[in-house]
Amino acid sequence: MRPRRSLEKRTKIGRILVPFTGGALDETVLAAAIRIARAEDATLVPAYLIVVPLDLPEDAAMQKEVAVAMPLLEAVEQAALRAGVPVDARVESGRTPIHALKRLWEAEPFDRIVVPAPAGARSGFSPKDLLWVLTHAPTQTLILRPTPSANGVPAAAGALKSS
Repeated sequence: MRPRRSLEKRTKIGRILVPFTGGALDETVLAAAIRIARAEDATLVPAYLIVVPLDLPEDAAMQKEVAVAMPLLEAVEQAALRAGVPVDARVESGRTPIHALKRLWEAEPFDRIVVPAPAGARSGFSPKDLLWVLTHAPTQTLILRPTPSANGVPAAAGALKSS
């Protein structure tokens, strides 16, 4: 007979990164990330990734994009806090979403990553980006794609969008 593993011996999951870009985060992905964070007693780290065009300096102030990111991050924080999940939001910039994500990974550690895959014609991470994430992620990674409905829009309630 095998000895039972104690729940106390489980690896503590401290921080779950949820990177997103394109002005929206699907509610299905957000709800799943919140459930995972609550189950693992972890902090949710939503990170809005800003793409800096090549004709601007890499450290250019991107006020318009930050203005898109802040209400989204606030909505994510409110949803997580209603579920009793602590939040530590981020905004990171780079030449591509992957460049911004890589910069984030280099700056701080994460225990899990929940990446939203696009459903329908939504913007965000491309299939090529998702392959790169799976190949290079420094920790456990989950790519979550909401089920699209017949019209190509996710069947879930919708997405958090910047107005």
